[in-house]
Amino acid sequence: MNNKISYLLNTVRCVHRYSSVLTPKSSATTRKHVLWIGRYRDPLGNVNFRKLLLNILPSLHGSSLRFVSQKTDVYSPGAEVLVSEKASQSSLEVEKLDDSGSFKAKHAVDHSDPFFTSLQKCSCPCDALDLAAEAAVSIKHYTNSLTTAWRLFKNLSEEQQRYEKQLIFEHPAFVKLCQQLLRDARRMTRGDLVFSLHALVSLGVPQNTLLLQTLVRVCQEKLNQLDNRCISVLATTLAGMDKDKNVSALQAGLQLIVEQRISSIRDIFMLQNLMKCLGKDAPVFLKKKIELAVLREIDGLTFPNALRMFLALAAMNYCSLPILNPCSKKIQENVHDVPFRQLILILEACHTLQYRNVKLFSTLADYVNSTAYLWDKRQIILFLSACETLGFQPTELLDIFAEKVTEDPDFLNLKNFLTVVRVYSRLNHVPRVQKHLFFETLHSCLNKCLPQISNTELLKAVYSLGILGYLPHRALDELLQKDSKDELILPDDLKEQNTMMLRCVKTCMELDSPSFTKPAFVPTENLSSLVSVNLRKAQEALIELLGDENMFRQNVRLPYRYHIDFEIRMDSDRKKVLPITATDDHPDSCVQRLAFLFAPVSAFCLGTAHPQGKLAMKKRHLNKLGYHVILIQNKKFQEMKNEDAVEFLKRKIYSEDAFSFPDATVQDNN
Repeated sequence: MNNKISYLLNTVRCVHRYSSVLTPKSSATTRKHVLWIGRYRDPLGNVNFRKLLLNILPSLHGSSLRFVSQKTDVYSPGAEVLVSEKASQSSLEVEKLDDSGSFKAKHAVDHSDPFFTSLQKCSCPCDALDLAAEAAVSIKHYTNSLTTAWRLFKNLSEEQQRYEKQLIFEHPAFVKLCQQLLRDARRMTRGDLVFSLHALVSLGVPQNTLLLQTLVRVCQEKLNQLDNRCISVLATTLAGMDKDKNVSALQAGLQLIVEQRISSIRDIFMLQNLMKCLGKDAPVFLKKKIELAVLREIDGLTFPNALRMFLALAAMNYCSLPILNPCSKKIQENVHDVPFRQLILILEACHTLQYRNVKLFSTLADYVNSTAYLWDKRQIILFLSACETLGFQPTELLDIFAEKVTEDPDFLNLKNFLTVVRVYSRLNHVPRVQKHLFFETLHSCLNKCLPQISNTELLKAVYSLGILGYLPHRALDELLQKDSKDELILPDDLKEQNTMMLRCVKTCMELDSPSFTKPAFVPTENLSSLVSVNLRKAQEALIELLGDENMFRQNVRLPYRYHIDFEIRMDSDRKKVLPITATDDHPDSCVQRLAFLFAPVSAFCLGTAHPQGKLAMKKRHLNKLGYHVILIQNKKFQEMKNEDAVEFLKRKIYSEDAFSFPDATVQDNN
């Protein structure tokens, strides 16, 4: 009884709002008034409305229609309603199916029916609901009203959607429409069923309502009757739903159907929907079947499909180079048509898939660089952050953005500041011009943020600037004071990482200080005479080149916890290599020390020999300790033939470039 009274009162309020606001009965006029009568309120926050929606008409005209299936929790404010009885089979009416495989954009409707003619003239979602309240007489009318409301809703801006959703959920016809869908769920055609479920989920109706759970259960029952187009719509819907017992069961059934029908699906858009729905948990053999199905249609790939394919493959966590390469080429050809949000999504998908296409990244970066004046600074920060995650260095864009930072530093709040210093430090990039002004600007921004910055954020900021060789004195003093007083409380889950960063900061304080001078003697220690498997080729090449193991040292540990793979000592004229034991007592002025570092590809910016931040800092610090550092990408070295490897090391040892002391914060393309 209380529910009926609540329903009556809620209906009276809604009718009063719609009928008594203004004299004209135009839905558009009513909407305009309602939008401005007060603040936006979440319609699902209305307890009476939620009770009505979540327990929508469990009994109509005296005949029971209850939710079927596994014991699935159905949400209700203040109580859990468990519905587990089987539905009456008399209410299940299976329609004849047309398996022509037609992929029309809309439902098949009777165009002679004036209802559908009026429906096409609706200009907003509430117009469609008004029409349903006035003229709908069949389930086809109700389902088409709902899908039309969704179609009109999705074309609105984000702000308009917030208010329109309130009006939709508070519209009396929406409640009646939901009641009708629940009553006739098992008598819907397959198209009406899946499109109605898709519209309700997309509009934000809670998933654990009786209505949505019933539609999901009916989809399970009719799964074998759905054609490929309906399967595609259902897959799109499930991809946007949370996992529960019924959704998981329907998804498992959908996977079986896809396995059977994959060879008959010829539409890339549908295949992408299936990929997003099946997700990363799909078995590998099914992912390969879908890959083959896409490759059969790859010649008809369109630009929008190429954009969507990155997201679909990322959702399935399946890196297919035969698919990604043509998609990349299509995107490069149409880069000026890529929306900014899609740029970020593409880069994020590439990171997920570990797909490293330097040409694609360069094209995207060049596009953003050439149109930088059109983008908001925060958008450029997002793009640079995505590049940093990939380890890709867009040099020109980094220079341009540095100029924007120095010209207008006020936009750098704490979050943006931390992102900027992280990007520049990891990519080891310092602007070619106005380097000191750039650092001073960042230093000033950090000082402004000090009153509100947390311990972890302070450590990250100082660490990032330290990697670039810049010491922010005020922030550094505050960090060290907290550390000395045991006030530097850091999260336990990041304790090891934070300890490493703090140690690195202290090392930078000593070695990057202007007062630091190279010690006359640098203590070293051989960790072991054995080298790792991935360095054996280098060891053998050095023996062949130098003739004896006594001509070099391996696994050398230096102060400040630094380690080098191989050390070679040469005379002051750099003409010949000296035995290690013969130079132990010689002053460093008579000896040139070479440090070989064999680093993984991930330690360099993508597609270049430019070291990333931590490796560049290590090189800078070894230079301070008196070493000439030779960086070598170990993967490329391992791919060389033995004779080529020996010749390569010979060039590195006797080349004058090996003895230069480049600024490690500036690009190094050796």
